[in-house]
Amino acid sequence: QVQLAESGGGLVQAGDSLRLSCVATGRTFRELAMGWFRQAPGKEREFVAIINRSGTSTYYREAVKGRFTISKDNAKNTMLLQMTSLRPEDTAVYYCAGAHEPYDVPVVTASQYDFWGQGTQVTVSS
Repeated sequence: QVQLAESGGGLVQAGDSLRLSCVATGRTFRELAMGWFRQAPGKEREFVAIINRSGTSTYYREAVKGRFTISKDNAKNTMLLQMTSLRPEDTAVYYCAGAHEPYDVPVVTASQYDFWGQGTQVTVSS
């Protein structure tokens, strides 16, 4: 069993930066493909950035490319999301998630994820 805990959210102004952290408990973190998802009020949960279990392959939704960077440190059981040039439309609850994935590729679909954190609020004011 893996438990995930996010931190680092907050209230910032447009153009600012934030770094979200996801710390995992359990000994199988290195076996998990990981992802950051977000959900804004009245909207469905959407993927933001995903990374394969070895941390060598990443994929981003178009709206965050060039602004967000995902990374995974298997030695520290930690995943990060560095967010720069934040926009009001980035406002949402951000969740980290982990998926058992045997082929070392990123996982896009939320339903394929086995573990979820509680979420951290990111609010970007204009």
